Amino acid sequence: MKVTEHLERATEPLISFEIIPPLRGGDIKSLMALIDDLVLHHPPFIDITSHAAEVIYEETPEGIQKRIKRKRPGTLGVCALIQNKYNIDAVPHVLCHGFNRQETEDFLIELRYLGIDNVLAIRGDDPGFKKPLAPGKSVNNYALDLIAQIAAMNRGEYLEALLDAQPSDFCIGTSGYPEKHFEAPNLLFDIRRAKEKIEAGASYIVTQMFFNNEHFFNYVDACRAEGIEVPIIPGLKVLTSKRQLHSIPRTFHCEIPPALSEEVERAKNAAEVREIGVEWARQQAQELLDRGVPSLHFYVMQSSRAINQLLKRLKR
Repeated sequence: MKVTEHLERATEPLISFEIIPPLRGGDIKSLMALIDDLVLHHPPFIDITSHAAEVIYEETPEGIQKRIKRKRPGTLGVCALIQNKYNIDAVPHVLCHGFNRQETEDFLIELRYLGIDNVLAIRGDDPGFKKPLAPGKSVNNYALDLIAQIAAMNRGEYLEALLDAQPSDFCIGTSGYPEKHFEAPNLLFDIRRAKEKIEAGASYIVTQMFFNNEHFFNYVDACRAEGIEVPIIPGLKVLTSKRQLHSIPRTFHCEIPPALSEEVERAKNAAEVREIGVEWARQQAQELLDRGVPSLHFYVMQSSRAINQLLKRLKR
């Protein structure tokens, strides 16, 4: 079922999650244990991140060697597991960076064979490696281009003319940035780019994580003022370590409010930090629900411990 159909049919706010595939060569048992935990909360869909090849520097007997590898392959396999073992809709992330348009089309065809109805189309982080482009191949430079390619497939338009090719029917999600994308000159500019993505074929927005709900409320108001009417799902993250006070703003370009950062800084141990993070996210989630959001999307990634604590306390 499509994400938009889940939202339309819901009688109460939905809870969804985002996870990542195991590290290259890792064991899928830990991921399955995580999913086993998450399904207890009855998510209608689970997002699975995708990762392009990137530059890795490794220490070897010959010195530091530069290598190109995908640290977390397996998005397709994890999608198949979620969709068929757990009967939960999988939402794979589809990237521009690291993949040419022909590879993207093949990936989308494989998703369609698996009966997967949803994709989240994003540009993706710059992996620090630009794969050589073979003659006759092309790339999507921006999420807008990627959405246009998926929308074309939904109309039965493939990169090459195919005999008896059937249209796909993907529900396309796109990303939104309550504090604006870090490359955008201002929030209004960024929202107008989001509108272009909706006009190109995206059906809903899921936001980057934020820790101040006012950013989300202002973002939604600004989107509606620009004529964006699709569902906007807030993305939340539970802060669980002092290290994240620096890594989250650096990686995701979002603000940690002073009240939260100062309380975390005063924490005496890891358990106290996690409790602070859980309670902050609970208050965020509760306010969002009280203001009528259609769904909450949690960036869980690898551990369900904090999210289990939060959801036990949340009133829906």
